[in-house]
Amino acid sequence: MADLDSIYRQNADTVFRFLMSMTGSADLSEELTQETFYQAVKSIDKFDGSSKVSTWLCGIAKNVFLADLRKRQKESPGLDDLPEKTVASAEETYIKERDIKSILSAIDDHPEPGREVLRLRLMGGLSFKQIGDAMGKTETWARVTFYRAKQMIVKELNENDK
Repeated sequence: MADLDSIYRQNADTVFRFLMSMTGSADLSEELTQETFYQAVKSIDKFDGSSKVSTWLCGIAKNVFLADLRKRQKESPGLDDLPEKTVASAEETYIKERDIKSILSAIDDHPEPGREVLRLRLMGGLSFKQIGDAMGKTETWARVTFYRAKQMIVKELNENDK
């Protein structure tokens, strides 16, 4: 595996954008990006090369995000202590987070190469051209793979809602 400095330079922006898509906060995303790379260094021996480094790092980032979310939920006050408007916002946030978790779970369960294309596009914010280049394929291949994977996930989520 390449040295850690080059891995960081090549993947930090992707991890940051992935986390931004979940947090909506640049400060929190930066903090979680640093934690992601810290966790990656601690578990570098567990990387088996069966996926791209960026995919492995986004998986770690997702776990770091979920751990931070659980920590923040434990530290937040109870719903009875909050004003009514905040309670409604908390309920909306919970529904959004539940939906995000459902989508992330569906993406995790999706077979390759669709899973990686979905992650790179939705969480990494990469263009179809960048995805095609990164995977040694064409831009059109990336678009078609994304579309098909997205359609399968939408169908699966709709079936689960019934």
